[in-house]
Amino acid sequence: MGCALSGTGADPGKAAPDGNPGPRTESAPDWGPGEGGPGEGVSGSHPPLPLSQEQKELVQRSWKILHQDIARVGVIMFIRLFETHPECKDVFFLFRDIDDLQQLRLSKELQSHGLRVMSFIEKSVARLEQEDKLEQLAFELGRSHCRYNAPPKYYEYVGVQFIAVVKPILKENWTPEVEEAWKVGRSSARQGPSVPFDW
Repeated sequence: MGCALSGTGADPGKAAPDGNPGPRTESAPDWGPGEGGPGEGVSGSHPPLPLSQEQKELVQRSWKILHQDIARVGVIMFIRLFETHPECKDVFFLFRDIDDLQQLRLSKELQSHGLRVMSFIEKSVARLEQEDKLEQLAFELGRSHCRYNAPPKYYEYVGVQFIAVVKPILKENWTPEVEEAWKVGRSSARQGPSVPFDW
């Protein structure tokens, strides 16, 4: 909700009043088309999931801790994104005209959007042991976002901010091994649709 990629509920085939493509109705995070996005070139020929069993377990255990704060994580992640890369705000129909980040932090639309992004991550983490279902989830997300033109580098920025936000929340549970597990997942997302971790 609220961005060129996830929309506000209008018909995606129709232009919004400002001339931009209409938004979507699906509840999915901002994942764009182009290099490294999910759903590109999906076939049975891409490499297998690169996360080891131990890394999957680290991601799942750390997610259980993060789950208690997912609404807060989503908002903080987007506020940090807009602080570090204000140009990213331009793809958000509902947010791009709000210059005051404190006002944006209190926005119900941003809170809802952040929660939907976190819900997608939760679905992905829950499917780490089911590669076919994980791939399908990523493919559907990529397919639903392919009509929008946000630069692929924006999605890398979101991934970096996600890790920056969760690190202090996990405190002593954030180890080099946990960080590596989340980063491996993000890297594989850029290489193909198998792991949708490039939030």
